[in-house]
Amino acid sequence: MKRRTIRLLVILAIVSIVGIVVTQIYWFKQAFNTETEQFDREVNTALYNVAQAFFTLTDTQPNNNPIKQLSTNYYVVMINNEIDAAILEDLLKSEFGKRNINADFEYGIYDCTNDKMVYGCYVSLNDNQISPITKNLPKWNNQNYYFGVQFPNKASFITNRMGIWIFSSMVLLVVVIFFAYALFVILKQRRLSEVQKDFINNMTHEFKTPISTIALSADVLKDPNIIHQPDRLRNYAIIIDNENLRLKRQVERVLQMANLNKQEITLKAENVDVHEIIVDTQKSMSLSIADQGGHITMDFQATDTIINADPLHLTNVLYNLLDNAIKYCLDVPQIKIRTFNKDGRVFIEVIDNGIGISKQEQSKIFLQFYRVPTGNVHNVKGFGLGLNYVNLVAKAHKGTLKVFSELGEGSTFQLSFLNAE
Repeated sequence: MKRRTIRLLVILAIVSIVGIVVTQIYWFKQAFNTETEQFDREVNTALYNVAQAFFTLTDTQPNNNPIKQLSTNYYVVMINNEIDAAILEDLLKSEFGKRNINADFEYGIYDCTNDKMVYGCYVSLNDNQISPITKNLPKWNNQNYYFGVQFPNKASFITNRMGIWIFSSMVLLVVVIFFAYALFVILKQRRLSEVQKDFINNMTHEFKTPISTIALSADVLKDPNIIHQPDRLRNYAIIIDNENLRLKRQVERVLQMANLNKQEITLKAENVDVHEIIVDTQKSMSLSIADQGGHITMDFQATDTIINADPLHLTNVLYNLLDNAIKYCLDVPQIKIRTFNKDGRVFIEVIDNGIGISKQEQSKIFLQFYRVPTGNVHNVKGFGLGLNYVNLVAKAHKGTLKVFSELGEGSTFQLSFLNAE
C-alpha cells in the first residue's frame, strides 16, 4: 500500500473518530441537561407538596409560588409560619421517595427569633454511608419563615441515572484506545516494512558485487590459454578467494545478528586488556583508512584496562565503530580512540569527524536494520546491523553505549565496561 494511501486512510479514520467523540460529548451534555431539568422539576413538585402540607396544617395560603432555587443544588421554601423539624423531615422523605429521588440531602430551618439559618439534619438514604460534617446552610435575605434543602451530591446522582450514556461512553473510550493502538501498530509495521525493504536492497547490492566479480573471474579462468599465464591465473584466484571471504563475512554477520537476538550465543568471557584489543583492531583497519589518506590516533588515559569480556565480540564492536567512522566521513577520516577510568569502569570513546547524526535520529540508530536516511541507500554500503550489534554486545557484557553527536560535526561513541576484579 502506498504511503499516500495510508496517510489518507489515517486522516479519514482520525476525522471519523473525532467526529464520533464530539457527537458523543454533545449528546451526553444534552442528556445531562435533560436529566438535570427533570430532577429540578421533580424536586420542585415534591417541595411544593411539602409546602402545601404545612399550609394545610396552619390553615394558610401562599401568596405566590413558595419555592425559590437559589443555586444548582439549593432550594428554599417560604412557609410564613413556624416549622416543626420532625414533621418537615418526614414530609421530605415521603415526597422524595414517591418520585424516586434517592439522593442524599440536608435541610435547614430559618429561625426568625435569632435571625439565622439553623442547620437541621443531613439525611443519607444509604445506611452504610457516614454523614459528612457540614456547615450551616446559607441564609436567604428574607425575613419570613422558610426552610432550605440542599443536594450536595446532585451531579453524581444525575450521572448515575444516565447508565446507558455512561456505558456507551465507556464503549467509545475502548474503541478510541483500540483504534489508537491499532494505528500505532500499523504505522510501526509500515516503518518496519520500509526498513526491511531497505535491508533487502542493501543486502542484494552487497552480495551482487562479489558475485559478479567471482563470475567474471571464473569466465577468465575458463580460457584454456590462461594456464600459460601463471601470474594472471594467480591474480584471478586471489580475487576469487578475497571475494569469497567477503561474502562469507557478510553472511556470518547476518547470521550472527539473528543468533544474538535469540540469545543463542554464549559469551566466552575472559580477562582481556582493552588497550591490546584496540591496538590489534587499529592495525587491521590501518589499510582501509590509509587508502583515504586518514589516520587513527590513540589517547590512552586509562590505567586499569583489564575487563572480563569476549575478545572476539569486543574486537567486532570496535571494528564496527571504526568502519562506520570511515564510511560516514565526507572528508579525510580523522579518528581518535580515547580511554579513561571512572567509578570502577573503563571507558572507550571512538571520536570521528564524520557527517554526524541529528538528535531525531540518535534514538533510532541502534534499531535493527535501521539506517539514517542519506538519499540513495546505496551511497554508503551496509545492512543497518552494525550499531545494533554493538549495542547488543555492550548489554550482554553489562556495559553501556552512548552517542554524542551534532549534524555536520562528527560523532563520539562511548562504551563503558566494568573493570575485572
